[in-house]
Amino acid sequence: MLSEKEMTAIAVKALDAKQGKDIKVLHTADQTTLADYFIICNGTSNTQVRALADAVEEAMSKAGEEPHHIEGHRGGQWTLMDYSSVVVHIFTEEGREFYGLERLWSDAQPVDISEYLAADAE
Repeated sequence: MLSEKEMTAIAVKALDAKQGKDIKVLHTADQTTLADYFIICNGTSNTQVRALADAVEEAMSKAGEEPHHIEGHRGGQWTLMDYSSVVVHIFTEEGREFYGLERLWSDAQPVDISEYLAADAE
C-alpha cells in the first residue's frame, strides 16, 4: 500500500510525462475528509485529457493502486480519478476555468511538485 505522497508523486510524474499543463497539487486534509491531496491538471484537447487519465491509471496500476472511482472518463472535458486519499482532476482548459477548483479550494496548502519531477531528471 502506497502512501499519499507516493501516490501523488506517481500521478504527477505520469501527468508531466504526457505533457499535462499547469499541474497543481493541493494538500486538502485540513479542509475536507474527501481526500488528503487534490491533483489538478489540464490538457489541450479532449483527446489529451483522456490520454492523461490513461497515463495516470496505468502508472498507478503498475504501482498496485487501482482507482475506487472514475467519473467523466469518456466525456473528454474532464476526468476525476478517486484513489481515496488522492483525487486527480484532469480538465480541458475551458473545463478547468469553469469548475475553478483552485478558487474553491483556495484555503488548501499548495504543494511544491518540483521535488517529484526533479527525481526523474537525475
